[in-house]
Amino acid sequence: MPKTRQVALIVDATRAYHRKIIPGVADYAHQAGNWSLYVEEGPQDRLPDFSTWHGKGIITSFENRQIATTIAKVKIPVVGIEGGYSWYNPASQIPYFATDNGAIGRLGAEHLIDRGFTRLAYCGFPRNRQNVWSQQRADAFAERAGRSGFSCSVYNGRYTWARKWTDLQRELSTWLASLDKPVGLMACNDARARHVLEACRTIGAQVPEDVAVIGVDNDEILCEVTKPPLSSIEQGARRLGYQAAALLDRLMNKRKVRQVEFLIEPETVVMRHSTDVLAIEDDDVADAVRFIREHACDGIQVADLLEVIPVSRSTLETKFKTVMGRTVHAEIRRVQIERAKQLIAASDLTLKQIAVRAGFPHVQYMTTVFHRHTGRTPAEYRKRLRV
Repeated sequence: MPKTRQVALIVDATRAYHRKIIPGVADYAHQAGNWSLYVEEGPQDRLPDFSTWHGKGIITSFENRQIATTIAKVKIPVVGIEGGYSWYNPASQIPYFATDNGAIGRLGAEHLIDRGFTRLAYCGFPRNRQNVWSQQRADAFAERAGRSGFSCSVYNGRYTWARKWTDLQRELSTWLASLDKPVGLMACNDARARHVLEACRTIGAQVPEDVAVIGVDNDEILCEVTKPPLSSIEQGARRLGYQAAALLDRLMNKRKVRQVEFLIEPETVVMRHSTDVLAIEDDDVADAVRFIREHACDGIQVADLLEVIPVSRSTLETKFKTVMGRTVHAEIRRVQIERAKQLIAASDLTLKQIAVRAGFPHVQYMTTVFHRHTGRTPAEYRKRLRV
């Protein structure tokens, strides 16, 4: 039987993002069979006592300067994990896993654009070394909005946490009140989205009709207790934890790795009531979008829309392309692909079963369309998600 390896997992278990990393590391530890994980919640206990703890490897965040300084002195393999780089030193050559903040920002913008919003806004945190991830998401969000020709307002404010709640809310409410409505807003994470929702209540803005709000982390407890329930981006933190653990295992086995920095793509948008709206002024286009989203996976064609929307095909196509920036057919395919991605990520259905449920005539056709849209086959997409 292989000798037990003690591995320290140094994270902040009070943060939703880190709580999702832990099960990913645990998944790999169970698979390895000989790992004993050191995980402590309290800040004072997060680092083991290196004078008595004889571990073989460490998986750690670099959000804390003291932790980063201590870790730099250890002589055992280390793998870094974080949504942003914080106190990580690239010159250390410690392998590092981070979420793809650019992809997160673009995904948030695309979700709001797909809801019909032409005015977009981003609410982040004040800039500092530990909030680089927020600015990366903001830059990608604004770039994606601009690519569609839409305006974008970016706000960071001076205050971050609830102990400055009154000042935080006053400044945030002033900014929200200045925005033209309706507006689609992305917050840098779910905690910031909660600040936004409270400020909306203060100024009397209706969510999602006046301000549609999406967060990041998919902290299910927080997302469900907010009013209304919060839409959020699932980052793929569990997958990040698994891959970080797998790489640490390679290092503990004295195997070399060529790549140092790794980006993990976000998985999906989990939509709840805070973005469950269509901000489309043209009634015919709004009806078409609503019909497509309700029936795309029934295998509908453009002709099916013309039976329920009393305009000619050319008129509908022209209106749809003007408002949505794509054809009716492209929207049907987009909704089908999104449904297929959800089923691949959240179920153990076969690809043949997924093709049927997503409205494709057969799995080969779904594979062709899926690859055209995502750059991966459904099988490759599932393998990437599940490592």
